[in-house]
Amino acid sequence: MSDTCRPTKCIIDLDAYNHNLDVIEDHVGGAKVVPVIKADAYGHSLRLVVPELIARATERVAVALIEEAVRVRAAGFAGHIHVLGPTAAGQEHLYRDQDVEHTVVSVAALDQLVRAVGGQRCQVHLKLDTGMGRLGVIFDQAETLIAAAVRHRSVEVVGVFSHFANADSGDLADARQQLERFHQAVEVFEKLGEPRPLRHMANSGGVAQLPESHLDLVRPGILTYGVYPSPETERTIDVRPVLSWHTKTSAEKVVPAGWPVGYGSTWRATAPTYVATLPVGYADGYLRHLSNRSDVLIGGKRRAVIGRVSMDQTVVEIGPADPNRPSAGSAATDVVLLGRDGEQHIDAEELAGQAGTIAYEVLTSISVRVPRVPLGGTPQITIEP
Repeated sequence: MSDTCRPTKCIIDLDAYNHNLDVIEDHVGGAKVVPVIKADAYGHSLRLVVPELIARATERVAVALIEEAVRVRAAGFAGHIHVLGPTAAGQEHLYRDQDVEHTVVSVAALDQLVRAVGGQRCQVHLKLDTGMGRLGVIFDQAETLIAAAVRHRSVEVVGVFSHFANADSGDLADARQQLERFHQAVEVFEKLGEPRPLRHMANSGGVAQLPESHLDLVRPGILTYGVYPSPETERTIDVRPVLSWHTKTSAEKVVPAGWPVGYGSTWRATAPTYVATLPVGYADGYLRHLSNRSDVLIGGKRRAVIGRVSMDQTVVEIGPADPNRPSAGSAATDVVLLGRDGEQHIDAEELAGQAGTIAYEVLTSISVRVPRVPLGGTPQITIEP
């Protein structure tokens, strides 16, 4: 999609993305970095990110779904792709056809996979539950899964992994307990006389502040896009935000004292007030919970969002009516929704705090109708949407 279709767009700074990968690689030492590019690269666009990874000769990436892996492979990525979620029945052929690595979460899932591949070789990562409570066998039952996996000739155990629940917090006691459990479970390979596969556990929080979790691989996600996973996470790496979100005013005018703005009339002018309408709303991913709470940047100054965010439009307060300014402006004034304008900056964490959510949701909620426009980086290739 051309960035000329509408004034609302996200700029994806690919030089910042490469910088972030560089500093993360330096931070984790000998561990291999596996960029997590699920959810359309956390809202940053696989179409833009994958060519950078190809240019860097990245060996491995991780996604959540086989459909995402198919897109990554179609983009020309020839390295290893690991689907972090379990394999759904009937999708096994896609893994084989695309040369993608499975996640196995139980003995039952392993047996189903072995039956489906019919003796053909498949590569798997075994998922252990060390305290997240979602996928994987409980760590002290790992021997059953590991023994079953190494017994099957059609199964190559490429990796064994777990996932931190609290590695982004200020208190790392739970994360360290999870890591201890993981090490205990992995000892089963030695007990069985089997070679130890690739071990990986560190997410963005673990990468940033738990160096003992930097095992054979690390799996940073949001950190690669220049955003820390939590306000509590120690800022140990100089990452830079990759995404900024821009629009232009579509209308500007003065509303009289007492005049309401937006559905529900939740804001009323206390005096004649200059306001501007922006062509962006919750259908674009500008969260409705930001109504009457957030700011935007216009001319390097903060301007408050007033009234409820609508599906396609949002109104901001410019300031008191000025007799020297026309009552209706020409519009098309530049607006920053997320990013920097002069000395002012609005980041994903700020919007998340105002909306009562997390930065992950802010980024991944920006909808596909907002064009992603590259800045810098490698010359782009075309990837089917």
